[in-house]
Amino acid sequence: MSALRHTIPFALIDPAVHPDPDACEAWRTLRVEHPVCWVEAQDGAPGFWVVTRYQDIAAIYRNTAQLSSAQGNMLGTLLTGGDSAGGKMLVVTDPPRHSEVRRILQGGFSARAMATIVDSVRVATRHLVSSLADAGGGDFAEDVAAQIPLIAICELLDVPEADRTKMLDLTMAAMGADGSAAAAADAAAAQRDILFYYAGLLPQRRKAPGADIVSLLATQEVNGTRLSDAEVLLNCYNIIIGGDETTRLSSAGAALALIEHPDAWQRLRQEEDLLDSAVEEVLRWTTPATHIGRTAKTDITIRDCEIQAGDIVTLWNVSANRDEDVFADPYRFDIARKPNKHLTLGHGPHFCLGGPLARIELRVMLEELRTQIAHLELAGPVERLRSSFLTGVSRLPVRVKR
Repeated sequence: MSALRHTIPFALIDPAVHPDPDACEAWRTLRVEHPVCWVEAQDGAPGFWVVTRYQDIAAIYRNTAQLSSAQGNMLGTLLTGGDSAGGKMLVVTDPPRHSEVRRILQGGFSARAMATIVDSVRVATRHLVSSLADAGGGDFAEDVAAQIPLIAICELLDVPEADRTKMLDLTMAAMGADGSAAAAADAAAAQRDILFYYAGLLPQRRKAPGADIVSLLATQEVNGTRLSDAEVLLNCYNIIIGGDETTRLSSAGAALALIEHPDAWQRLRQEEDLLDSAVEEVLRWTTPATHIGRTAKTDITIRDCEIQAGDIVTLWNVSANRDEDVFADPYRFDIARKPNKHLTLGHGPHFCLGGPLARIELRVMLEELRTQIAHLELAGPVERLRSSFLTGVSRLPVRVKR
């Protein structure tokens, strides 16, 4: 095996090392000196590969023939035996089943379905930003960033109005684990409650289906057979969590980046035509999912490293999105950056199904900020998420002026 060993200067599975991974000099060093390296097995967990360069990671995303998602796509899951949802939940399913289920779900992201959701998101976002301005500030992460994607998800899954407050609270609790045992237990309980809730919706949607995601999953067929209850529920859960994390963390990260880069904030306020490129830069800059995991189906060589069938391969988006070979001056927040082919939403067959919706939500939020807010500044210490998979701001106290 031709690969560098013992080179990672921290335990990548430890949530404490990821509060601000983009600032870590180790990623730059690995990209330049050891773009593919091996981390030895520790504490009974298997070893794994770390890939840090953009071009290598993009190629692996496309290579579903030799690298599988079915064992799991998070390092923590892969090191503890794999994902029990493998083959049932879209994000941890390989072709051809992946393509078949994805085709069903794409119906819920049609232009017609999106139009209604976008209207709701725009109205809600305008109200959220206005309320923040009326109050003179607040916790942007909780008061604005956390609310926008949950509203969109409730529309996407057609959660009845009477249940939306409950589902918003459950989804926030499910995503709220901070590394402590108590938070993990609360998150697990919320996750179970979410699954139970959608299990209750299934019979209604099968009997009187609509155009929502739950109805599509409950009634559409793959090769003449409907999806099992487990597949429906797991894919609903996948959409809830996946649809939340990217927009929530990118939105909060956008506000912080604009505060820390006042020139970018003034440019955004003055130049409306920068909104689309600003969305892409926010996605690159924040990179909410630090990594994605794969398992080698066959022996494969990446650069000069011989990866064996069964090996875990981790793709570090936080490094790829700062790759100097792809992004000019990558450690600069540039809302006019073009091109900006970041990997935040994935690449290849597993490209994020909700990516277009995430972009819309971010654009609407930036529109409302630039039109409603004249001044934005920190009002207290920033807190960051403790996770080995997600990175971003969990608390962002701000002061604002209309």
